[in-house]
Amino acid sequence: HVQLVESGGGSVQAGGPLRLSCVASGSTVGPSCMGWFRQAPGKEREGVAAIDSDGSTSYADSVKGRVTISQDNAKNTLYLQMNSLKPEDTATYYCAASSYSDWRTTDYWGQGTQVTVS
Repeated sequence: HVQLVESGGGSVQAGGPLRLSCVASGSTVGPSCMGWFRQAPGKEREGVAAIDSDGSTSYADSVKGRVTISQDNAKNTLYLQMNSLKPEDTATYYCAASSYSDWRTTDYWGQGTQVTVS
């Protein structure tokens, strides 16, 4: 079992940066993929970015060019660097992990961290 704990959320002005962190613990076998999702009030949860065990990354069109996902395996930490934030980026951001390289299932979720852009 893997536990995911996010941090780094907060309030930021439009155009500013924010970095989210997610510390993974609990399992000696790492997940195949990790990623970030977000959910705004009244909207469905959506994928933001993902990274697999080879370091390959993917991004939602809405954040491409503004967001970078990375991981520090030594620290078991996943990051989401967000730049040029927009009010529409306001949401609860969730760290997630999948045991499958094709992300056929999301096996673990963090508790979420709020990002508010004004």
